[in-house]
Amino acid sequence: MDSRQYTYRVLWSEEDQEFVALCAEFPSLSWLEETQEAALQGIVALVRDTLADMASNGEKIPVPLSLQNFSGKFQVRTTPETHRRLAMQAAEAGVSLNRLINSKLTEHHA
Repeated sequence: MDSRQYTYRVLWSEEDQEFVALCAEFPSLSWLEETQEAALQGIVALVRDTLADMASNGEKIPVPLSLQNFSGKFQVRTTPETHRRLAMQAAEAGVSLNRLINSKLTEHHA
């Protein structure tokens, strides 16, 4: 696997007074640096080294999120009260429950 194919995020750490870089597929790894660019470079290199270690030890390597296929379907369990409330909101809006929930998910993404 190419370490550049994984999902990265760089955030400011107030506690450390540095940028912290993270990798979604390797939640236990992080890298601190004074600049965003250096933090990103650090975590990518750390993931590259981790992948090499995992491969040499015969460990299963996570598939990057960028290479995974997503169906667009997932199930969510909720309370009967929440289900009822959402169904009423959908009925009042004249849309399906699926459309209502999809719009709520999309609103929170923006």
